[in-house]
Amino acid sequence: MSDAEGNPLEEAEDGETEMKEEHPDYSEEEENVSQKSGDDLLPWRETQEEKEAEEEREGSLEEEEGEGNLEKEEGEGNLKEEEGEGSLKEEEGEGSLKEEEGEGSLKEEEGEGSLKEEEGEGSLKEEEGEGSLKEEEGEGSLKEEEGEGSLKEEEGEGSLKEEEGEGTEEKAEAALAEMVSGSQEEITGVSQQITTAMVSLEGLSSTDSESLMSENSPTIGRESEHSLQTESLSTLSSPSDYELALTSSEEKLIISLQKKMARLSSGELAQEKVSEPVKAEKRREKKVSYVDKGKEEELQPAAHTPAADKGSLVSTSSKDGLFQKDDGAKVYPLTMTWKFGWNSSLPVYYIRDEEQRVLLYANAHTAVIYNAYKNTQHHLRGHPNVISCMCVSEDRRWIATADKGPNCLLMIWDSFTGIPVHTIFDSCPEGEGIRAIAMTRDAKYLATISDAEIQKVCIWRWTLAAETPACTLDLPKEYGFQNYLIFNPTNNKELVSNSKVRAIYYLWYEERELLIHSAPLLTEKTFNKHVGKFSQSIFHLNLTQVLSATLEGKLVVWDVYRPPLSASTLPYIKPCKLVHLQKEGITVLTTVDSYIVTGDVKGNIKFYDRTLSIMNWFSNFKLSSIRTLSFSKTPATPPTEKSNYPSDCTLKGDIFVIRNFIIGTSDAIVYHLKADETKLEKLLIEPKEAICAISCHPYQPLITIGSSCGMIKVWDYKKKRYLFSRVFEKGLGIQSLTYNPEGDLLGAGFTEGTVYILDAMSLENGIPEPFNYSRTSVTHISFSHNSQYMATADANFTVAVYMVKVRHSERVWEYLARLRSHRQSIRSLLFGVHLDSNEPRLLSLGRDRLLIEYNLLGSYKNHLEVLDIHQTDQGNYPTCMIWYPPLTKELFLLISNSGYKVKLFNSTTKMCSALEAAVSLGGEDLIPFYGLVSGGREGKFYRELEDYFYYSQLRSQGIDTMEARKVSEHICLSEVPFVMRAIGFYPSEEKIDDIFNEIKFSEYVDTGEVIDKISLPDFLKVYLNHRPPFGYTMSSIQKNFDILGYTNSEGKKAIRREDFLRLLLTKGEHMTEEELSDCFATLLGLNPEGWKSEPAASSLKGPEVRWEEELPEEITAEIFVTDILGLTISPGFGQDAEVSEGARDV
Repeated sequence: MSDAEGNPLEEAEDGETEMKEEHPDYSEEEENVSQKSGDDLLPWRETQEEKEAEEEREGSLEEEEGEGNLEKEEGEGNLKEEEGEGSLKEEEGEGSLKEEEGEGSLKEEEGEGSLKEEEGEGSLKEEEGEGSLKEEEGEGSLKEEEGEGSLKEEEGEGSLKEEEGEGTEEKAEAALAEMVSGSQEEITGVSQQITTAMVSLEGLSSTDSESLMSENSPTIGRESEHSLQTESLSTLSSPSDYELALTSSEEKLIISLQKKMARLSSGELAQEKVSEPVKAEKRREKKVSYVDKGKEEELQPAAHTPAADKGSLVSTSSKDGLFQKDDGAKVYPLTMTWKFGWNSSLPVYYIRDEEQRVLLYANAHTAVIYNAYKNTQHHLRGHPNVISCMCVSEDRRWIATADKGPNCLLMIWDSFTGIPVHTIFDSCPEGEGIRAIAMTRDAKYLATISDAEIQKVCIWRWTLAAETPACTLDLPKEYGFQNYLIFNPTNNKELVSNSKVRAIYYLWYEERELLIHSAPLLTEKTFNKHVGKFSQSIFHLNLTQVLSATLEGKLVVWDVYRPPLSASTLPYIKPCKLVHLQKEGITVLTTVDSYIVTGDVKGNIKFYDRTLSIMNWFSNFKLSSIRTLSFSKTPATPPTEKSNYPSDCTLKGDIFVIRNFIIGTSDAIVYHLKADETKLEKLLIEPKEAICAISCHPYQPLITIGSSCGMIKVWDYKKKRYLFSRVFEKGLGIQSLTYNPEGDLLGAGFTEGTVYILDAMSLENGIPEPFNYSRTSVTHISFSHNSQYMATADANFTVAVYMVKVRHSERVWEYLARLRSHRQSIRSLLFGVHLDSNEPRLLSLGRDRLLIEYNLLGSYKNHLEVLDIHQTDQGNYPTCMIWYPPLTKELFLLISNSGYKVKLFNSTTKMCSALEAAVSLGGEDLIPFYGLVSGGREGKFYRELEDYFYYSQLRSQGIDTMEARKVSEHICLSEVPFVMRAIGFYPSEEKIDDIFNEIKFSEYVDTGEVIDKISLPDFLKVYLNHRPPFGYTMSSIQKNFDILGYTNSEGKKAIRREDFLRLLLTKGEHMTEEELSDCFATLLGLNPEGWKSEPAASSLKGPEVRWEEELPEEITAEIFVTDILGLTISPGFGQDAEVSEGARDV
């Protein structure tokens, strides 16, 4: 129902400000606007063309019966071709071209030129001198150029042309008869007609598009009588256009017809071809086609895609195929089954209405097609980054999505099957991504605007599987970031975009591969009033103007000037008028049927006619700011006695008939409005900001999500049903959520430090007042196994503990103590159970690599006692921690770190153990481990490892021993570090200790024995578990030099020799002087036998080997790697290059 509030029309009349030039008043009656609409067309109609048109009408051709009979009966024109006999008739304003035996019909009805499809749905397209039949004043009269007429057909497309001084009646009849008879043989053998080659708007040249007007636009003079229609149709301009409209079997017939016509053209009609270009150019400027509004849906061209071949899923699919349930479909681990939430900054599209209510929206990297009736989703996956923009075709068949970020993609999907029919990988070679996207009405072209500092506008012929744009245009910085883009719905060559400060009009000259633009600058002096920031722009329904909405509730009207091709000036737009349309800022501007529709910041939706007079509005729903409006593809149901359409705002109070539509608001709610009953229904209720917390119920299929906007929402994840939610007051953003083990309480931590304990089923407060002991965001919440304790961690590295007390026979939660126990952010907070009792234990893990356990029994009010501190890592930092399932006799903590490693720590001794999950995932024995080394079991690396393994046995027994050798399958533990280093892995001393402990105590729990040797298979497992996942890279080594070094004269980071040696002796796992001397003597080749090559050998002393002199005075990362360590740097990878020993590919 519309509200009885003040008519915004009055505001428009009072608030509009005009330029000094004379322009129409939008608040005046239809007649005044009609006159202006005609005037807008006059600048691009040449006087010479009007004279030629007069001469043509005066010298119209009269043909005798039997020779191309021209008859006028009740204003109708009918052109028939029957077995070589051509007769031209005009009947009831209809010009129809019928081809019998070939069964392709072209009918033009009531002067509106509608195409009809018969039996084979074959239609004959005519374009630019290849078959244009012009009708004037609804009588379908045949136009002639300068009193000369000839009948000619080129390239099999049946073009009727009348040429200068060479077209006699007899010649026209003969040419037509020969063409028909020559093609009869091929046409008759075809069982079906040629599939309809749909007439598209984009085939028009720029001059053709300028002759288009709205169906309700008035007529001015004789010229406008021939150019007023709802839509303009064009024809195929080249053989490549046929490929978009015809199936493969029918293409062969078209090609054969083209060859036949080519032979005719090169033979009998060769002389007419000489003067063709001159006349064809003039006809292009005058050519107009017509279409009946009622046939608009029927005539919508179906774009041919690379995937739409015969027999493919795309070509054989139906609308209902996407959501047909496949009970036999397998669900694999990590298969995506549902997406919660939607990106409210992007639009929601109404894909299908009718029997299904299907929406399209974006969710992070995925586009979601959601059936609201069936409560099912289909996911369009493939983007490597978050989707930044999307659009759909007019018929809702084709979907285009784009993202921004590294390796960004532009993808086109079939909405019937969910199949990606085309992907453009290099849409933005610089990697910045796409900011705005638009698709033409017939879905044949895409336009994109990049997200770079210098934005680039590109137009893509995606139906031809083109990987490069048809044309591009770089926009200057002063235009601002263009974030909205739309095509002219009646002309594929015109676009408009806008940023907050500038609107841009584009015209694409396809033949010249040129995209020109006009971007006038608006200032305060333009209208002597404040304009405001632009939100969206559209083409006006009269086709001669562009409208740009602002956040001040105003509408900037731009006049579009389209000079002819022969003119020296280029098309441009000029500000015409500033209309103060409404008080509220306009956020959405679109059109539907004959209405201009706005959505504003107050949640109002208003409908205006083409004169900007308000027709109806919806404001009683009390919605938040409108973000998107999408109308159903299905036209509105005509009113009946049972209809409940509202009345419009005119004095007559006519019934206001509008399509059903989707509303998306800024608070991330999607509504469906049924216009017949003015019934508003909520389809999606989602958080409007990022989801920061998630928790699953311990035993019910419930998932709870928390958003930084303050919303807590509960879903049934089995039935995919939204259950209930709560939105907290402004400023309270959810940061953490956790259920207690019984599932009756829900702990919630907020961004400003507040902690709530809620009832899990109602989300009502479970405590009288929330806890507020933290000054920063609460990042973690955890409950003990008996729900007696609750612990929180905040962004200030502090752990706080709360416990249950009995007060007056009631259980109440009270604050116990808090401690700033970590130096960096806390990554995990866990409760556990002591092995020797049922008492809870609390542990925290920080980015400072500390695992801290607290003594809960020893803690008291305002004092939290620490029980144990253990360092988990050296170089990498931990990311999270959980309890390992009780699969063994020991109790383990599972900790992952930034080095892509997962470690098992004994919860009592804190000793690290191995994790052999790869065995169950990849096979038995060593099969999964062989696949993790270069070359596998038979590769060079593994053979080299075997050599080192057995050489280590010789070394441990003594190189020079004369005793009998004992070959074994094991080596002692002391040899493990040397073999590790020999194959390119250089573990730290702490890492070596972890490896030793892992091997020693691997069987201690089961057998009570300590292992002192290791076999080759076990050694391979240990190596793979501890080696760096990506090897050693120059970037990691250079990072250390950046921290420790200084900038030398060459601009590189370097370390002085004395500082380098001092660091090795005093910092980190520092070396002794003896170890340092032996190490450098070996690296520099001063110790021929190697560093302690024999276990019993003594190393050379410093005084005996002066290795310091061999080191350069300053050491860079490159010198350290190549000259000192003797490693090689893999070429071609820059700072990410891998360093390894030259003879090995490790």
